[in-house]
Amino acid sequence: MAATLQASSLLCSSSSRHYSRTTVHATFRIPKIRISLPNPPTKNLVEELNVRNVFTTITAIPSTSARDNEETSDTTVIAELYAIMEAVSERIELHVIVKDQRNNWNSLLLNSVNTITMSAAMMVALTSTTGELGESFLALKLAPTLLYTAVTGMLLVMNKIQPSQLAEEQRNATRLFKQLHTQIQITLALGTPTSMDVKNAMEKVLAIDRAFPLPLLGGAMLEKFPERVEPAVWWPKQEKLQNQFGEKEGNNGWNDKLEEDMWNIVAVLKDRDMEDYVKLGKRALKVNKALAITGPLLTAVAAFGSASIESSSHGSGAVLLGVLAGALATVVNTFEHGGQVGMVFEMYRGCAGTFQQLQETIEATLNEKELGKRENGELFEMKVALQLGRSVSDLRKFVAASNTTATKEFASKLF
Repeated sequence: MAATLQASSLLCSSSSRHYSRTTVHATFRIPKIRISLPNPPTKNLVEELNVRNVFTTITAIPSTSARDNEETSDTTVIAELYAIMEAVSERIELHVIVKDQRNNWNSLLLNSVNTITMSAAMMVALTSTTGELGESFLALKLAPTLLYTAVTGMLLVMNKIQPSQLAEEQRNATRLFKQLHTQIQITLALGTPTSMDVKNAMEKVLAIDRAFPLPLLGGAMLEKFPERVEPAVWWPKQEKLQNQFGEKEGNNGWNDKLEEDMWNIVAVLKDRDMEDYVKLGKRALKVNKALAITGPLLTAVAAFGSASIESSSHGSGAVLLGVLAGALATVVNTFEHGGQVGMVFEMYRGCAGTFQQLQETIEATLNEKELGKRENGELFEMKVALQLGRSVSDLRKFVAASNTTATKEFASKLF
């Protein structure tokens, strides 16, 4: 029994000593691992690193060549579109300022012309009560003559530039530049723009600049009394319109019925809407031209009448001429510039231009024979309906009615 206990104690002590030595040995080996150089890589690690290097080399090739060029190209296109959008924003602000300025011209010049004309007419009327007072009579005779002469010159300039029509031109330019600004934003938001988008945006900016110029001198101003009345054109000519979402497969929402409906809408726009607004523009132009000639003519006659006054007893006819011509000139000028007949003419011309643009857009889309390159047919039909002030179902009913009946309904309900 004692021998057994002694043997057990020896085994325990030896195992404890071995455990302590092992523990001490382990505690001294851990720092060696931390401060020693790493072990040589194993064969599996070397193979893994080689695979990674090959993979990195393969994936790095396009990133340093074609992919970088593509990213640089996309970045350049986006930067160019943002530059164009900034220029468009500046033009919007500029046209708004000029529109307000020219609208003020119309109001201030009209008030000034009417005030001067009525003052001259009252001076002419006073000459009949002065008798032959020498210098007083001469002053009342010369003052209205000078006033009428000055008003005649002011009216010639005012009727030449047509401030109300100029203001309407700037309103149209502001609206179109805002529309272009929105289109550029949509192009940037939809996906990756291309150099063709940049080219189209530049052409649209320059086309609007040509259609609605800001300068009045140097022959840049639009002719206010043209020989022929034509729709306003503010868009570049484009033979085909491609889908900005990319080429699609299949019929892309198009069918024979939809194409036939679009051609019918083109015919109605050309024969009814555009023709009607061109006729209205011609009438407005004739009225404006007659008023523009009559106003200065009446003030010139009034100036002649006031200058012909000799005395209260012998100049009653000249007094009557000076007073009546001045009063009629005030009425004519108020009707022309207060009624903004020039603005009405520009509005009719702009409406006809809107229909012509829609007509050319439909024709350019339908002339693209590959359906995948067109804009989606359902989306295109909805856009046409909205531009005409109709719903899609209402547009289809209108096309069906125009084919079966002799109705003279216009395509547009908006204008």
